[in-house]
Amino acid sequence: MSSGKRRLSYEERVLWATVTKAIEPLREDATLTTDAGDDAIAEAPKPVRAARPAKTITIPPPVQPKSVTPPLTPLSRRMRRSVARGKEQIDARLDLHGLTQSEAHAALLRFLRNAHARDARLLLVITGKGRGGEPGVLRRQVPQWLGLPEFRSLVIGFEDAHIAHGGEGALYVRVRRARG
Repeated sequence: MSSGKRRLSYEERVLWATVTKAIEPLREDATLTTDAGDDAIAEAPKPVRAARPAKTITIPPPVQPKSVTPPLTPLSRRMRRSVARGKEQIDARLDLHGLTQSEAHAALLRFLRNAHARDARLLLVITGKGRGGEPGVLRRQVPQWLGLPEFRSLVIGFEDAHIAHGGEGALYVRVRRARG
């Protein structure tokens, strides 16, 4: 039975010995240890040409990919006023009252995907205000969810609804247009 480690061939040991002779440790206290053993270093033929000093390689920082989706933007003042006055139509409504967080998350994602597929433009998501002056769990969570990558491809932006549509207990959500 083998120990699971492959033994280096003679050529690989010679190559390793040649490479390790051509480099210098980064720190003075660093020591070189090899699995090939000292016998491979003794057997290594001397290079024909003198080894060049090691070059310092600078690695550029990784390039951050450009964001696929732009940042969330609130409704324009004109659109908000039109919606509040009933001149701009709300394409669909979703009421999350009585749902657990996981149920509400799944329902919201499904609702947004369907609205996006139907090419809806403006949605109303009702979260509820909460009890006892404290904002409810869904009231706090839904805006965070809308910023997640799974929602960002569907949502342009959102903001609190007008008092006529639920005020702090509801959100207007603008949906991206379906491409193609």
